[in-house]
Amino acid sequence: MKTSFGRLARKNVRLAKGKWVGELSSHQVQALRSLTENYGFAVALSDLILLDGGWYVTHAGLLRLAARSRCNSIRVEQVRHFCDPVVGRWVFKATVYKSASSKGFVGYGDADPSNVSLMVHGAELRIAETRAVNRALRKAYGIGLCSVEELGSLSGTPKPPQIYRAQENSHSSNGSSNGQPRLRDRLCVLIRQYSLDPTLVKAYAAAFCGTPTLKEASRELVESFISHLATSAKENRDGLQCKLNSYAQPVEVQL
Repeated sequence: MKTSFGRLARKNVRLAKGKWVGELSSHQVQALRSLTENYGFAVALSDLILLDGGWYVTHAGLLRLAARSRCNSIRVEQVRHFCDPVVGRWVFKATVYKSASSKGFVGYGDADPSNVSLMVHGAELRIAETRAVNRALRKAYGIGLCSVEELGSLSGTPKPPQIYRAQENSHSSNGSSNGQPRLRDRLCVLIRQYSLDPTLVKAYAAAFCGTPTLKEASRELVESFISHLATSAKENRDGLQCKLNSYAQPVEVQL
């Protein structure tokens, strides 16, 4: 296994150092090599994400691993007596069968408005199903990493690099004063996930909100921008990058 993924491991390390500049310790690099050699995860395909100094596997990465390993089937069913559609609470059970004779590896996933990001409120059913599949796949293939989709409000995500400092006690309070995830944390996750320039994102956000600076915008405006940024990054990252580049400050060259 290590021989077949040796080249991929070197490529992953190179890409990771460029994507998470200054954030990779020797321990994290070694962990990345091990994950690559053991499971064949690819940084270029976003199979892995670095958050708060730790590696997290993604749903797409787990599905690709299952396909490479010729997983026989995945069965998903709703645990109805724990579900409450009125309040958006859903629980699913997933069973992964690695072969036709496998007894199955079971994982449960739950989601409700209290343990998902505000960006995906209303999609709790799909998130619960994804979490169940992720947990079952991690059990089946012996992966000790948590998947990024299993995270709740992402309240423990790392501080963004000077992108947004919420005045939590101010009247505009773009941050969190009621236990909800901080907007700067959610914005930071998007920046890291899609390798965006924090300075350009900050300038774009201020223009989008119609305020001189981002910290002067209301929470509602910032939430709207984050939703817009997430959609743009997912559906048309190249177009988003062109938009961000338009906010780059021209460099004066002295002759």
